[in-house]
Amino acid sequence: MPSRQLFPVIALAALLTLPQTSFATPSADSAQAASSADSVQARSSDSTGAKSEARARAKEVVSPKKRKNKTKAASGGKKTEKTVEVGAKAGTMPVKPEVLPLHVQVQHILIGFSGSVPGKNITRTKEEAKALAYQILERARKGEDFDELTGRYTDDSPPGIYGMSGTGVPPLEGEYPRESLVPAFGNVGFSISPGNIGIADYDPKMSPFGWHIIKRLK
Repeated sequence: MPSRQLFPVIALAALLTLPQTSFATPSADSAQAASSADSVQARSSDSTGAKSEARARAKEVVSPKKRKNKTKAASGGKKTEKTVEVGAKAGTMPVKPEVLPLHVQVQHILIGFSGSVPGKNITRTKEEAKALAYQILERARKGEDFDELTGRYTDDSPPGIYGMSGTGVPPLEGEYPRESLVPAFGNVGFSISPGNIGIADYDPKMSPFGWHIIKRLK
C-alpha cells in the first residue's frame, strides 16, 4: 500500500482496497395391389415421420449443464463429439472476462483479524478469519444476499462498494486508480465477470488487511 496518512476503514479498504407416371386405368387386382402398396407406403411414411419427430425432440432436450458440439477433426475430416461445459451462472464460480475491463465496480466483505485493520477492535485470530472468510464465500456463491452478508460480517464500512479504473486508465468520478489499491483487491476485481464472486487471500504485501470476499457488480 502506498505510504500515506491513515484514513477511516472505508478509505483504507479502498486503498488496498443457434416413376414413371402411368395414365392407364388399373384393373381391379392391380387397383387392390396399388391400394395395398399405398397403405404400406403410408404406414412407412408415418413411421418415418414419427421417428424423425422423435429424433428432433430428442435433439431439443439438452442438459442445462452440458451441450454436445460436433466438429470435424483437422486430419481426415472425421466428426468428433466434444462435451462443452456451459459458463458459470452469475454469482457462482468466477469466469474470466474475455477482454480486460477498463473500469469495474465491486462490493467486498473484509474479514480481518486481531491487529490487521487499524482502528478496529477485532479479536478473532488469523486462522478464525480465514475459516470465516471461506464460509462466507461459499454462502455467497450459493446465492445468499450479498448486501446482508456485507452488513453482518464486514470489517469495512458497509455497503463496501468501490469503483476502480484499470492500470494507466484515468479514473472516472468516484473511482480509485487500480495501482493505488492493495494489489490483491484489483487482481480479483479485474479477473472476474459481472455477478461473479472471488476472494483475495490475506498476504502481508498483497492483501495486508485480511481476506476480501469480492463481488463484481459491473
